[in-house]
Amino acid sequence: MAGDNLITFTDQNFDEEVLQSSVPVLVDFWATWCGPCRQIAPTIESLADAYGEDVKVGKLDIDNNQQVPMQYRITSIPTVMIFKDGQAVDTIVGARSRPDYESAIERAKT
Repeated sequence: MAGDNLITFTDQNFDEEVLQSSVPVLVDFWATWCGPCRQIAPTIESLADAYGEDVKVGKLDIDNNQQVPMQYRITSIPTVMIFKDGQAVDTIVGARSRPDYESAIERAKT
């Protein structure tokens, strides 16, 4: 299912993997019961493979990890947030097309 570059983020590893990352990070807040989350899953996985080590791409299951979603006030899923230098720099709520996610990543890379 998941590509080799797709990371599983958790409440426990979020600080190290996301906030302390030296590269931009895309975090997909999702849940197994969420239809639109399943719809964008292949896109998120392909972005992880496409960007490789230039951008971290991963998913955080909001049912199994409630601390981080509460901290970032995630009230609707899927929500995709882009982090750079420990800060959230972009948020996309709802299922969107690959170019929308790519644009957000590219803005964070500059």
